[in-house]
Amino acid sequence: MNFWIFAHDTGPFDHWMDDYKRRFDAWHEAGVRGIVIGYMRFHLPDGSVIRAWTPDPEIYAAHGEPVPEGPTDPEREARLQAMLNNAAERGWQIMIFGGPMEPAALQDQANSFPQASGFIVDGPGENHYELAFHHHGELLELRPGEDAAYAEAGADVDRLKRGFGALRKGLHQLTPERVRYLAPGGTFGGLALFDIEEDTLYWLRQRRLLSQKRWAEARAAVDAVDRPLLLGGIPRTTTFSPLTGQDYEQMSGPFDLLFPKHYYWHRGFDGLYGTIARWVQRLCHWNERLTEADALLVVENLFGLQLPGVHSLLDLELGFPQEFFDSVVASETQRALAAVGGNADRLIFWVSTGRAPHAGDAMTARDLRGILAASEAAGATRFLFHPDPRLAASEWRVLSSMCGTAWEETPGGWFPGPADPTNTYSGDLKPTQPD
Repeated sequence: MNFWIFAHDTGPFDHWMDDYKRRFDAWHEAGVRGIVIGYMRFHLPDGSVIRAWTPDPEIYAAHGEPVPEGPTDPEREARLQAMLNNAAERGWQIMIFGGPMEPAALQDQANSFPQASGFIVDGPGENHYELAFHHHGELLELRPGEDAAYAEAGADVDRLKRGFGALRKGLHQLTPERVRYLAPGGTFGGLALFDIEEDTLYWLRQRRLLSQKRWAEARAAVDAVDRPLLLGGIPRTTTFSPLTGQDYEQMSGPFDLLFPKHYYWHRGFDGLYGTIARWVQRLCHWNERLTEADALLVVENLFGLQLPGVHSLLDLELGFPQEFFDSVVASETQRALAAVGGNADRLIFWVSTGRAPHAGDAMTARDLRGILAASEAAGATRFLFHPDPRLAASEWRVLSSMCGTAWEETPGGWFPGPADPTNTYSGDLKPTQPD
């Protein structure tokens, strides 16, 4: 596999721009063939941010919009341009992450960064899928402004509320006996277990339709730019995608590239282990007679997900057995490929294992290797690695070994993370004795 790297501004950008030629030499040797960069902004000492380019007044005038105000930093802009030019000269594909999907702003960025081949939207059209209130929202609610968005799309907002209200009621009325009887019964067992009614099905369908509307708007905005650009989207992993409204088959229409989130960590937000744990906790809180094993049965019915070796919340604390990668990661990869007709060129799996910016339990280098090996065996050909924000040496050893020339830690050689001043084999420190 070859891979991409996400150079994100939590670094901030200055971290990536400093000594970029030496860094890019090491990255290319390791197998990097693409880079995603964003958000396109620079951080200031006071914690505020400014644009990473100087807006073109003529573009905004042509769109009948005011020119964005705010300071600029030409010196840092020049450094960023030099870095992107270097990446482009290596033949790397470059895409821009995040930012407003509005025609004037997109045209301005497309002109300012001619090295970029397109834009990527994080979580396009994503609806909440956490049962408990977590990371700014929960499943069974309308977030501020969503009622207006649904109404504009022609949905019956009152019926939506009745729909998720009925599901909330059903999720409060679970007993061990009914769970053990109906949860193993697949779709029809689940319909009976949760007492699913027409309004709930209407709510689920409208979530999907609203997602599709947002995708179409993003596609139209990108197509309005005066040069061809790719549109990429980063959907939730396939297990959760039906609930978020991110149907991969439907997404493969407006989006040129999908970056499925291979996010599996515990705690924090967005990781599969952490999300499942919160569902189990909430179901047990709402239904005091349920055991954790019962709640896991409910989760399996809802998502079709069975975690190897996990029968309680404590089991989630014990890490990821090999069976997890062979079963779950392989299945997530295979399902994504099936949704795009088996065309691996349409998929670049978005892989992250660290704490930042998701605040989850850090996964090990062994876990990273397990994700990548299982994905490759299942048919994936490309992935993007999302560092934390700095690359760890153990991670880089795994990445380079699997995708290019294995990195060796040598005196004075390039080191992927912050140098350890006590280690003469890290960073730029010189040995006291010759070889």
